[in-house]
This record gives sequence, C-alpha cells and structure tokens, in this order.
Amino acid sequence: MMGSPIQLKLFGHDESLARGIFRLIKQQENRLTVNRSHSEVMAINHAAGRHPVAVSEGVYALVKRAHQVSLLPGSAFNLAVGPLVKRWKIGFQGSSVPPKNELQALLALTRPDNMTLDDATHSVFLHQAGMEIDLGAIAKGWIADRVRDYLLQQQVEGGLINLGGNIQALGHPDSEGWRIGLKTPFAEADALTGVIQVANKSVVTSGVYERYFELNGRRYHHILDPRSGYPLDNELLSVTVISTDSIDGDIWTTLLYGMGVEKSLACLTEIPEIEAIFVTRDRQVICSSQQHFSFTLLDDSYRMGVSLN
Repeated sequence: MMGSPIQLKLFGHDESLARGIFRLIKQQENRLTVNRSHSEVMAINHAAGRHPVAVSEGVYALVKRAHQVSLLPGSAFNLAVGPLVKRWKIGFQGSSVPPKNELQALLALTRPDNMTLDDATHSVFLHQAGMEIDLGAIAKGWIADRVRDYLLQQQVEGGLINLGGNIQALGHPDSEGWRIGLKTPFAEADALTGVIQVANKSVVTSGVYERYFELNGRRYHHILDPRSGYPLDNELLSVTVISTDSIDGDIWTTLLYGMGVEKSLACLTEIPEIEAIFVTRDRQVICSSQQHFSFTLLDDSYRMGVSLN
C-alpha cells in the first residue's frame, strides 16, 4: 500500500484486528493519494483555477497542517510541490533532468500562498490552473497516527506499524523497548548503520538513497527543494526523527533536510519533544540528543559525531 510494504506486529493472534488496521490504511490512502485519478486530494487538484472543493474533516485537517508548515519562512516543506514531483517522476521511472526553464515555469505553480482554505466549509481552493497539492511528504505519518489511535481504542498496548519508513512503536514486554534498525545508505538492503531503541514513540527516516536515479555520474534523489526545483543538495544522506506523533516526524525530516546539520541542531535545542539522528556524506552519525531513545552504532565505517548538546 502507498507504494511501500506495510509491516504490522502484534503480540496476540487477532486476524479481525489486523483486518481492521489494513482496512483503515486503505481507506486513508484512497482519500489522500495522487497516484490515482479519484481521491479527495485529486478532486482539489482537478478543480485548480476553477472552484473550491469541500473535503472530509480529516483530509481538511491534514491539508491545513501541511499548508501551515509550507508557509514557514524558508521552509523546505511545500504541499504545493505536486507539479515538480510529477515532472521529475523520481521513483516512478523518472531518469532525466528537466530543462531549467521548464522547472522555473513549474515553480510558479508551487506557491502555497496561492491557495485558500475555508474552515467553515472544509474547502480548499487552488487559485491557479495547473497547481497540484501532493501530501506524499506527510500522508504516511498521518496514517501511522490513525493506526496507533485505533490500536489504543481497541485496548492494544503493544504493537508496531511500519508504513515504509514511518514507524509507530507502542509499548513492549521488554522494558528496553523496540529495536529499530537504521539502514546504511547505498548499501545492501539488510545493512544497518546502527540500532535505535525506543518505546511509545514514532521513528521516521527519510534518505536520499530511497528513490533516485544516476545520470552522468551524479545521483538525483526524490527529496526536492521547492525553493529551487532541484533535489536538495547538502551534507546529508538521511534524517531520522523520533517524536510522539508520526506526522511530526514527517514534517521535521523535511524541515531538517532543508536546514542541514548545523542549523538543525541549533533549532532542536529549542524543541525537546523532537529528536533527530543525522547520517552525513562524510560518514558521521550525529544525534541531536538521546532523551527519548538510545542509539548503538553497528557499522565501524561510520563514526559518532558531536552534537551541540
């Protein structure tokens, strides 16, 4: 689902519960996808430049949250990035670099301030024809949180849901919590840089090694910079965010990617509920802090870097 393998771990055999979880995931995906012509999000996109579209309360709440983050000064997060994602097609057979003038024209269609949200009617209006919102950077986190809430409603106190990079880890019989592997970038599928131990937290990882293509000796990855139209290019290979809500993990992996390590570490000193692990091109692993998790380095070709804390 959502272009990713879905993993569910429960401590008791309960097929009815498992079916309910996967039904919930499918329902949410059907509302939010931009990979099929019919969804609530695609209804908004099809009406761009013509009229507002009223959506369900949940979809409106998600669009509103994504819109607010997109309007932050210098934000690398942009829900209106759809035209750029569609043009690059990275991860969807895209293997060429769009012409610069074409990207510049598409950038004009990615302004998050060029849309209106109406709380009274739960409607969204994209002012310009050709605009498209894409919630791919935030949808998995939203859905992971809905699964967690569903499990808690069913009095399930221990379990793990992995939506292809978005993990929600509920309780664990072992007091040390869940052990979650941090993948080594551009290595074998089972190669781990280290292990994160965590309980009752979300772990979200985004990396340049997930979806990319190579051309003339250069890699072009799927994490686009909405300010330039090109893939973000800095010292980072991956960012992992540990937080209570998975939607915050989605948001902050993107924001931190845009900031780079130094600015991210300074920013996170003011936000103790958000913690991050950075893996850099010069083979460092840097933890902003380790108040809500512990990290063990496994790959001796990497070294632990020094955070500002």
